[in-house]
Amino acid sequence: MRRTRSGSLARKLMSVAAVAGLFTALAISSPASAATSPAAASPAAGPGGVPRTVVLDGPRLALTRLMVRAGAPQLRGPVSSLKAQADSYLTQGPWSVMDKPQTPPSGDKHDYLSQAPYWWPSQPATASNPQGCPYVDRDGVRNPEVDTITDHSERGEMFNAVYDLTLAWYYTGDPAYGKRAALDLETWFIDPATRMNPNLTYTQGIPCQLDGRGIGIIDFSQQFTDILDAVALLNTGAPGWSHSDNTAMTGWDTQFLNWLMTSSNGADEAAATNNHGSFFDMQEAALALAVGRPGLAKSIAETAETKRLDVQLAADGSQPLELSRTLPFHYSTFNLLALTRLAMIGQKVGVDLWHYRTPAGGSIFKAVDFLVPAATGTASWSYPDLNFQAWAATDVIEAAADAGDHTAGKALPDLTQPPGGEFWLLRPAPEQLDPVTS
Repeated sequence: MRRTRSGSLARKLMSVAAVAGLFTALAISSPASAATSPAAASPAAGPGGVPRTVVLDGPRLALTRLMVRAGAPQLRGPVSSLKAQADSYLTQGPWSVMDKPQTPPSGDKHDYLSQAPYWWPSQPATASNPQGCPYVDRDGVRNPEVDTITDHSERGEMFNAVYDLTLAWYYTGDPAYGKRAALDLETWFIDPATRMNPNLTYTQGIPCQLDGRGIGIIDFSQQFTDILDAVALLNTGAPGWSHSDNTAMTGWDTQFLNWLMTSSNGADEAAATNNHGSFFDMQEAALALAVGRPGLAKSIAETAETKRLDVQLAADGSQPLELSRTLPFHYSTFNLLALTRLAMIGQKVGVDLWHYRTPAGGSIFKAVDFLVPAATGTASWSYPDLNFQAWAATDVIEAAADAGDHTAGKALPDLTQPPGGEFWLLRPAPEQLDPVTS
C-alpha cells in the first residue's frame, strides 16, 4: 500500500507545533507550573518534563504530545494504532531470563543465553554425536532450534512491549500503560529474583565450538537504545516508575557499559567492520549519554567518521560489506539504521555525522539515496536477495529526509507503508521494520 502525502502534511503540522511550542515552553518553564508538574519531581526529566532521550528528540516528542492532546487529525490514526499495540502488551509478560529451561555455562540462569541463528548441524544426530556437530554457517537461513532458548525471543518481546507501552502512556496519559512498562522493566533489569546480569558473555554461542561470541552483542544493540529512551520518557512522571527504579536502571546501564568496554566479547564486536561494528558504536554512545558521560558519547561519534563511514560507505552510496550478504537489501537498511541513529545521538553532543563526507565521497545521505529507487519501486533491486522487502528502508529514508536529504524527502510519498503501520510521527527514529533476525 502506497503512502499518501500525510507525511509532508504532518511535517507542516509539526512546524506549526514548533511555533506553538515557543509559547508553551514559556508556560511550562514558569515557577508556578514547575511546582505543580508531576514531572518536575524527576531529576532525569528536562525543563517542563521534556524527556532527556538519547536518540529521539525530546523537545519534538513534547510538541507532538501537545498536538495529540489537542486532537491533531494527522496524529489520530498513528495514536490509535499505537494504543492497539500497547493494549496487546497489557496482558503479556512480564518476561525474565529466568524463564529459559537451559542454564548458561556459568551455572547462573541470570546470565543471558542465545545461540547463533544461522549455524546448523552438519551431521545426523547419533548417540555419540547427539548435536550433529560440527555446526556450519548457512548465511541468512535461520535454524529453528535456536528458539528453544527463550532469552532471545523474550528479550525481543520485552523490548517491543516496553517501547510501545511507554509511548502509549506518554501520548495518552493512561496510567495502565506506564505501570505495565514499569513492571516489565523492573522484572527484566531490577528485581533481584528475575533480573538479567549486565553482560552478554553467552550470546550467539555455537554448539560444540563456542560458549558465546562478541557477534552476539547485536542481540541487544539493535534495539536497546529504545529501552534507554523509554526510561527517559517514564522519568517524566509515569505511574509505577520511581526515582529508585531509575537509579537502579542507571546502575545496570553503567555496569553494562563497563562490560562492553572491558570484555573480550566487547572488544571483538567493536573491531567488526560491518553492521555489527555500527550497532556496537550506536549502543555504546547511547549508553554513555544515558549514564551521564557525554564526552565519551562524543568521542565515539567522532571516531565513527573514520572507523565506520570511511570503511563502509562507497562513493556511489553502496555498502559493499552489506551487499555481499544473502539478504543485501535488509543488511543495507540494517546498517543504515545503526548509522542514522548514531547520527541522531551525535547531534546531541555536537557531532554532525549526517553531513560528513568520506575521502572517497561517500556519506550517509548517499547511502540512503542508493536505496530509494528500489524502496519506491522506480527501479528494481539488482542484487540477488533471498527476501527483498521494499518497505524495510522506510524508516531510514524518513530519518534522512528529516535531516535534510532532498532525495529522501521527495521519495516519501512513494514509499510502501510497513505492514505494522506507520509510526514515524510518534517515534521519529529508525526501527528495523522487516522481521529478519540478525
